[in-house]
Amino acid sequence: MVAGVAEGVALALRGGGGSYALSRVLPPEGAVASAAIRVLGADVLAPYAPEQPYAAGRPAVAAPGGPDEALVRAALAAHPPAADATEVSLWSYRGLLEAARGRLPGDGQNWPPEPAAGLAWVDDDPWPKLAHRASQLAALSVPGLAAPLAGALARRTDDLSRGFVRAVRRRDWLQAAGLGRWLAGLPGVPETLGLDSGLVFVDRMSGGDPRVALQVAAARCFYGRGS
Repeated sequence: MVAGVAEGVALALRGGGGSYALSRVLPPEGAVASAAIRVLGADVLAPYAPEQPYAAGRPAVAAPGGPDEALVRAALAAHPPAADATEVSLWSYRGLLEAARGRLPGDGQNWPPEPAAGLAWVDDDPWPKLAHRASQLAALSVPGLAAPLAGALARRTDDLSRGFVRAVRRRDWLQAAGLGRWLAGLPGVPETLGLDSGLVFVDRMSGGDPRVALQVAAARCFYGRGS
């Protein structure tokens, strides 16, 4: 289910597969659709992002409309952050909400309130934990989205690079792809990292994992890396 939606998003970011519409790639069951949206977060709306300077042409997307907005609103309502939600959960929810407000053409009214999400962990976490959390939030690595988080992560580019290398060595392709996507959009990435060839390697070695393919397609589409 999640894999199928991820595959549809990746295909749209690569500019193939006909027109993309969120409502077309989701299963018809409401609860299942809401769960898939919350797992993939803001990436379900990534093909609607206007900032796609490295897309192969312009990804073919249908105009986002009522069905998409209804699906996202339902997902936000069904899966709000709990009182004891982690920072990852809070930032993921905020990112989906921010993307929906900016990319869906509804009236912009009556969206859920934006939960507070902290940034202290970005400075305080040891690099392995930072890498793990950042990879879980890779859907927020889109130009103009979650700017405070991206700005904070830019201060720890070296540690994210260490995490990327560690994930590749451990064959954790999803974590490597998520970190590679962040690094694609951050300044100061060491040339010695070999990010472009690294992303290609991760994509190939993942065995066709749609979620890995989505991360690599986003790195190429939004930042021109990994090709």
